[in-house]
Amino acid sequence: MATGRTHRPATRSRGIPEATVARLPLYLRALTALSERSVPTVSSEELAAAAGVNSAKLRKDFSYLGSYGTRGVGYDVEYLVYQISRELGLTQDWPVVIVGIGNLGAALANYGGFASRGFRVAALIDADPAMAGKPVAGIAVQHTDELEHIIESDGVSIGVIATPAGAAQQVCDRLVAAGVTSILNFAPTVLTVPDGVDVRKVDLSIELQILAFHEQRKAGEEAGPDGGAPAPAARAAAAAAGDRKGPDGDMPAVMPA
Repeated sequence: MATGRTHRPATRSRGIPEATVARLPLYLRALTALSERSVPTVSSEELAAAAGVNSAKLRKDFSYLGSYGTRGVGYDVEYLVYQISRELGLTQDWPVVIVGIGNLGAALANYGGFASRGFRVAALIDADPAMAGKPVAGIAVQHTDELEHIIESDGVSIGVIATPAGAAQQVCDRLVAAGVTSILNFAPTVLTVPDGVDVRKVDLSIELQILAFHEQRKAGEEAGPDGGAPAPAARAAAAAAGDRKGPDGDMPAVMPA
């Protein structure tokens, strides 16, 4: 099976917009659920609703893949699963190393969704000597001294950082120096990487803070300035906010960093 170190996804060279790439996993998740229910075809409206986007945006996204569906029939579910999986690079094996095996790192190691989507956890790494050799999710944890050797021997090109914030940049630098070109960062800090290295950040506290903002705003709109009904200005502002559009259609509620 091909590995991530010798094959790269073709999305950029094919000119697919980043916003479309970000929605492809949503379509794939919805399509996989349909496939598991043995649904043969799906309309753009049904699939868009399942993925949480509008149908016009979905049809535009699929046009970048060369898929236009059949009028009156819709899209072939199995073919779209294959097509999107291929575009995302999920038809090949991607060895992944997880660095930082605390509570979060252990939870990630136990996550069954990696293997089913083409990601193989090749190694678990931790700086604590006491962790070395301990099994987590059936994999023996290795010390950070072995990091470069593991990346080289397993052909790892994707690294997951689940360390404390203070250690994240040093781990990132070592991953990049060893040849890792894609990093998923769960540490609550911003990483600095050279050109050619992609970083996706997942910060649960930021997402919760954004939700807290929306909860506070909703509470204020319901109560109004004096604790009564929402003021007309507040209603107008809320309506205007709801009508805002981004350059690619509906403004997303939350975008990844």
